[in-house]
Amino acid sequence: MSIVTVQLGQCGNQIGREVFNAICSDVHGTHGLCSKKENESYRDACKERFFCEEETEVPVARAVLVDMEPKVISQTLSMAARSGYWKYDDRSRFCQKQGSGNNWANGYSVHGPRHKEVIMNLVQKEAEKCDRLGGFFTIMSMAGGTGSGLGAFVTQCLRDAFPTSFILNHVIWPYGTGEVIVQNYNSVLTLSHLYQSSDAILVHENDVIHKICSQLMNIKQISFRDVNQVIAHQLGSVFQPTYTAEGGLHYSRNPLGIDWQVQPPSRLLPPLQPFPNRPLHFNTSIANLVILRGKDTHGVDLGSFQDPSLYTSWLNPRDAFNAWKTPRAFNKYEKSASLVSNSQFLLKPLDNVVGKAWNMFASKAYIHQYTKFGIEEEDFLDSFTALEQVISSYTIL
Repeated sequence: MSIVTVQLGQCGNQIGREVFNAICSDVHGTHGLCSKKENESYRDACKERFFCEEETEVPVARAVLVDMEPKVISQTLSMAARSGYWKYDDRSRFCQKQGSGNNWANGYSVHGPRHKEVIMNLVQKEAEKCDRLGGFFTIMSMAGGTGSGLGAFVTQCLRDAFPTSFILNHVIWPYGTGEVIVQNYNSVLTLSHLYQSSDAILVHENDVIHKICSQLMNIKQISFRDVNQVIAHQLGSVFQPTYTAEGGLHYSRNPLGIDWQVQPPSRLLPPLQPFPNRPLHFNTSIANLVILRGKDTHGVDLGSFQDPSLYTSWLNPRDAFNAWKTPRAFNKYEKSASLVSNSQFLLKPLDNVVGKAWNMFASKAYIHQYTKFGIEEEDFLDSFTALEQVISSYTIL
């Protein structure tokens, strides 16, 4: 099944390009320990998922590029074409010289409604190219203007236009030290709106990726591209196809390859059972997925991931944990492991963002930048309420 990627704002377009680069590099790279036939099936599945086989010399990414600044999209198109392995369809982009700066309200209330028809027409055309449309993968920053405000608006439009399709929003969590003065407002508004429209939200924290670049990769002068390439590699290692033990391609209940369906019940939770051996700052999980690729994967013992103390008491660990293993290596790495976790890990950063935004809101700081574009104080209060409920639900897992 095919995925249509929607790249929103400067951050979304730059990361999107790196994601397609990583996937294409993997397709053209070594195939590890799998057979030639399995490798060909792997490549075909990858191309169907992420690329269109049009009458061109190279595959064309299934993507729509959206930004209010033409410069970033022009650079994105050019760098993709220069790779020689893949490219974007130049007709699948929308950009105008109408920069929304860092104002979420301008992106959501002005640019979104104004350009809804042309953006959704581009999305519809990409969807119609798919023999089997499985869903949408959006990439955006939480802190900025276009990527967050317009991204939240476009996600709502996707939900309305494609009610049965899976929507995965990938969001970049801003640096804790601050990128823009209103980043906490933008983050709260973005997350609360995505929570209403999205099937799943996948988060990368800039601070965490920065540490990977510094401490694990020993990069001295870390650039945004360094950070974006690490994010892209992690996304590619999760989204690429895997094989079952019988050698066939593995597909889960959604086209993105991850089972996100385990969610907290809407009714009152049963009493939690105490775990005396649980360490301090333990993160209780709702679901965990481990993906192992390359050499010796089938000999890895993952029994510890089925420890009941890892999960909330109303879930059976066998239902909450999945492990996918494939001998097909990813992107020239002899072996690699990826963990996707639905857990309490984001409670602290989420609580920090909501707390900082609330302190600013209580003093009415910068509220006028939002109200002048139609976002009222009640909209902020609704967003705070929605995220406080999320925090509460995950706290009592």
